Amino acid sequence: MRDVADLLVDRLNGLMPRCAVVLGSGLGSLVENISDPVRIPYRDLPGFPVSGVTGHAGELVAGHLGREPVIMLSGRAHYYEKGDPRAMRFPIEVLKGLGVQSIVLTNSAGSLRQDMPPGSVMQITDHINYSGMNPLIGEEGDRRFVGMTNAYDAELATDMRNAAIRCGIPLFTGVYMWFSGPSFETPAEIRMARTLGADAVGMSTVPEVILARFFGLRVAAASVITNFGAGMTGEELSHEETKDMAPVGGRRLAAILEEMLADKGL
Repeated sequence: MRDVADLLVDRLNGLMPRCAVVLGSGLGSLVENISDPVRIPYRDLPGFPVSGVTGHAGELVAGHLGREPVIMLSGRAHYYEKGDPRAMRFPIEVLKGLGVQSIVLTNSAGSLRQDMPPGSVMQITDHINYSGMNPLIGEEGDRRFVGMTNAYDAELATDMRNAAIRCGIPLFTGVYMWFSGPSFETPAEIRMARTLGADAVGMSTVPEVILARFFGLRVAAASVITNFGAGMTGEELSHEETKDMAPVGGRRLAAILEEMLADKGL
């Protein structure tokens, strides 16, 4: 880990971001908001996973969002690619080693609420790990028993909501349920998720929240809504729909994050 962190220190030319952002499916356009970007493909960073999912660029981009220095991981590896919930462990550990203190996790998700249509942005206030997988399985010692009562930092959540208000952008709040994927959920599973209290469903993010808390990072998270859950409209779901709709909500999320950083930094 230290070798990769040192490599990044050299490549970032003195830039020392305290905040990192992980970009989900179809949200790679958010890096266009970064000024004077330094772009490093994951393949040039030993130990970084290269995602095989379209809509994930697979590069680290560092620069300024507004006035604040930031690192963006454009693309992530998913559990469903190789059956490994620890897929993003090494990148998150490297971010910690660089001095990052806060991480904003983003994803594309399916809405379970009629009042939260595609194109919306939902702040994640809690999650349900329906997959049952955990990236800390195999860790040794008492550190693995990570408390998740306050997994989503209350101060960062307030900052995100206030930024959305200043931008005039509606920001929904809700619970995200993690399904393993890669197949989409069935209508029966969507009905179950709604009964259990979920507001959105997706195939990522939860392992990264657990890992980020394991490494002591403050966490904020948001979903860009790209579709309604299976059975809610009668239409079949597809990854193409996710990629097509993600930029719509992505532009709103980018504005919120830029305002959030510009106001006080993270």
